[in-house]
Amino acid sequence: MQTKLTQSLSIEFPMILAPMFLVSNEAMVISGMQSGIAATFPSLNYRIEGQLASVLDRLNDEKLKLTVKGTYGINLIVQKTNPLYEKHLKICVEKKVPFYITSLGSPKQVIEQAHSYGAKVFCDVTTIEHAKKCADLGCDGFIAVGQGAGGHAGPNPLQVLVPALQEAFPTIPVVAAGGVANGAGILSMLALGAAGVSVGTRFIASKEAAVSDEYKKAIVDSHMSDIVMTDKISGTPSTVINTAFAKKIGYKQNWFEKLLSNNSSTKKYFKMWVQFSGMKKLEESIKPGNYKTLWIAGQSVELINDILPCAEIIARMKKETELAYQNMSELMQ
Repeated sequence: MQTKLTQSLSIEFPMILAPMFLVSNEAMVISGMQSGIAATFPSLNYRIEGQLASVLDRLNDEKLKLTVKGTYGINLIVQKTNPLYEKHLKICVEKKVPFYITSLGSPKQVIEQAHSYGAKVFCDVTTIEHAKKCADLGCDGFIAVGQGAGGHAGPNPLQVLVPALQEAFPTIPVVAAGGVANGAGILSMLALGAAGVSVGTRFIASKEAAVSDEYKKAIVDSHMSDIVMTDKISGTPSTVINTAFAKKIGYKQNWFEKLLSNNSSTKKYFKMWVQFSGMKKLEESIKPGNYKTLWIAGQSVELINDILPCAEIIARMKKETELAYQNMSELMQ
């Protein structure tokens, strides 16, 4: 299959295994690369000194061994509130990471440094206005984050956002992110004009995912009506499964938290504290037997019914895409 995404990243199938905080790991990325897609992970999954550099060394070695066209990438939170951003970017540039996804801030520095050695930079966007800023800085693609996505979901439906981005920026690849968990979903996004898809939630229910069995089971057992938005984790609305603990802590910041978030003197440091506190809560929640369950997931949980190895998930989605295309072709005769 040839799309702008497969050509840009030199991969065989137009899919990105989305970066997921605390979920994505080295085994998932390697499996994704070996399956001919682009597999990514957040740099913040490796916060201990020396970890990130070591992982990148091993991934670069694995990439050299590939017998298919696959690649890996890093997700960088480029917000000023990320204390490891500058350090992680420096490591990634030194190790010549082939592909970046930027989130929650200006991608200017990442684009400049990545382009210095030929790497690609795709930017998370939720609106046309945000996309224009990224395009003006020279990004190589957009991750169109729409309704139903896991984590920091966007406000707009992909059925509108994807073709709108494609029309406004016809030369820039658009990757659809949100609600895709099977081949029919992939084909529908390609029909809208997307160059590919970014799939996250489906891979939480994988053998390789670095989370508890309880979390994986919750992905399988949950429905789209179980997904709610909360700004208690990072200060930015994020989707989680509506567990008893999520209900207990609430979904909205209180008046004092909002005051600190909006005050020019305190917002940077308060947001850093909120994000640090949220990270700690998420770290605890993915451990076995923990009742403080803050489990990030998108609405595609509705379509997930089993826990499989990553390679099997990808192979199934490829077959489903082909079958969906055949079924659609029959309707057009």
